[in-house]
Amino acid sequence: MEKVSVVVPFYNCPYIDQALESLVNQTYKNIEIIVVDDGSTLHLGKITPYLNNISYIKKENGGTATALNTGINNATGTYFCWLSSDDIYDRKRIEAQLKFMEIKKASFCYSNYCSINEKSRIISPPLGINPLGQRELLKTMIKGNIINGCSVMIKMNVFQEVGLFDETLLYTHDYELWLRIIQNFEAHYLNNVLLRYRVHDNMGTKKHYSEIEKEVTYVRDRHEANIKKLLSF
Repeated sequence: MEKVSVVVPFYNCPYIDQALESLVNQTYKNIEIIVVDDGSTLHLGKITPYLNNISYIKKENGGTATALNTGINNATGTYFCWLSSDDIYDRKRIEAQLKFMEIKKASFCYSNYCSINEKSRIISPPLGINPLGQRELLKTMIKGNIINGCSVMIKMNVFQEVGLFDETLLYTHDYELWLRIIQNFEAHYLNNVLLRYRVHDNMGTKKHYSEIEKEVTYVRDRHEANIKKLLSF
């Protein structure tokens, strides 16, 4: 059984216990849960009941990309997953996605997902987007990010090829990394709803909308020429 490392960046999030509960109850048991505390001062007590089930790393505040990279650098699994501290995995998430990746011989995979509210109630239909084929995915992704970061499963050797998350990007480090990956590896989509993505007033996408838009433009400009070259073949 392959080991799957799940990195959970944590910064003052009141939902961290629900995220960890969804991990310890996974049907697939060979997982490594790495919680990277990015300088939190709140809700630390919600982690305490899970300390025997996780690797806990505390660092100075540096942003989500730094927390993810810290987790990856300390991971010992063959595969990487990411769970935001306010989101929830379906209990069969790891089992289903790993089986799918092994069948497809995939290095990079993302899945379908839905949204939940502050009370963890589902508030949306399935939201996953699956362009038909790698060319269509490249065309779609250069316009904007359609891959939910917490739905991905990535073989660890991918990071050796393309590098880690760009720590200079506060909000679009995931989008930028996916663009690097899909220029080098085929992306596979699993149409199972395996993630519950929490929508709430304190989420970064609401609080930092204008800064995110600027970063998206910067990331697009960085990769557009290379992706256009790939599409011209």
